[in-house]
Parts: sequence; C-alpha cells; structure tokens
Amino acid sequence: MIEIKNLTKCYAKSSVKAVEDLTLTVKEGEIYGFLGPNGAGKSTTIKCLTGILPFTEGSIHICGVNLKECPVEAKTHIGFVPDEHVLYESLTGFQYIEFIADVFNVPVDKRKELLEKYAASFGMSDKLQDKISSYSHGMKQKISIISALIHEPDVLILDEPMTGLDPKSSFELKQIMKEYAEQGKTVFFSSHVLEVVEKICTSIAIINKGKLVTEFSIHELQEKKADTNLEEFFLKLTSDGEGNE
Repeated sequence: MIEIKNLTKCYAKSSVKAVEDLTLTVKEGEIYGFLGPNGAGKSTTIKCLTGILPFTEGSIHICGVNLKECPVEAKTHIGFVPDEHVLYESLTGFQYIEFIADVFNVPVDKRKELLEKYAASFGMSDKLQDKISSYSHGMKQKISIISALIHEPDVLILDEPMTGLDPKSSFELKQIMKEYAEQGKTVFFSSHVLEVVEKICTSIAIINKGKLVTEFSIHELQEKKADTNLEEFFLKLTSDGEGNE
C-alpha cells in the first residue's frame, strides 16, 4: 500500500539531510506507527509521502502508483490529516466537505451517507452550517478528519490526529482506524502519544535525525523492548539528542 525506497530530502538552504535513505513498506490491513523526536524528519517524510514536498532522491509508491510520475492518480488513494489545519475558513463545514467530495468525485448519495455518519460520530451534525472560522481547534480537527474520510481512501495518513480532540472523538477515531485495517486498507499514523501507538498499531517504525532506527511488528515489541514499555524503549533509542528538521 505504501512503498518508500531510499527516500532522501534535502532543503535548499541546509547542508543537513532532513530525511536520509529511508526505506520502508506498509502492507494492507496495517496500522503503522511512525515515531521520532521533534525534528527527526517525520513531518518531512509525511509531506513527501503525500506529494506536498518534492524529494531529492528515491521513490514512493502509493497502492502501486509512482507518486513522482503519476502524482494525481497516487493522491486519489490518500486521505490526509496534517498536523496543522489547512482549511478554507470562509466556508462552512458543510461547504468544505462538499468541496473535498467534489475533488474526489464522490457520488452525491455516498457523500451524504458518509457525512451524516461521521458528523454524528464526531458531534458535528449541528455545526456543519457554521463557518469554519468560528470553530474551535478541536472542531477544525474534526472537519479535517471527516474531509480525509469522505472519499473512503485506501491509505489514511494521520499526522498527530488526536490533537485537540475530546475523549469521545479520540475513541471514535481509533475505532475508525481499526475498521479501516479490518477492511484491508492502511493507516499511517504519526503521534507523540506513545500509549495510543502501542495499543492500536500493528507495526511501528522509529526514525531519528532523518534515518530509520528500527522497525518492528507489535508482536515483536515485547521481545525488542526488553521488559519495558514503548515510551522507555523509544527514549532509549533516541536519547542521543533530537533530530534535525
């Protein structure tokens, strides 16, 4: 579902590689946790993965489609929740979701069904006619999540998606992630909340200073972490200092 080979990203004004020779594969049905300290290259990797940033070397395939050669086709398979809200705040929540549904050619009946479902799940049914500019941080996050789900993507990429969510909405999102995996779809999940990662993810990768440090399935975690929790294991692997952006 996601195949990254020898990905390297250099920024024009920096001699440091934000991501260096990163290779990983995410299979169908996985909830893949992508971890690293601040500045380790997580967000850069995700921006390359979603086609927001061009990359210096390597290749990325989404559902078998080469992102660099066929970017529009590759992006049709992706639903993305960024770590910062990128919304048209002059629109209402309903208008914004309709716009995203139009971009992805979602049939009218299907978008109505999904919008009603997810708006109810996230407690937004009575807020859809309000302008996004009037929304709280958490409400904007919910609209961002709903817009990522409205075309039922094969690959759901989530960068710190729990930020600002109330407990019920966090629970609903985790249930949706599990349902996606059960349907044979893929969730690529970056978060600083390691307890959630440990509970929900099927595979985990840790990067530091732009390089892959380790990758393992949740079934291997107990053996790899040597009778400690994921948080302690993570800190042990990244304790030499934080990475470079």
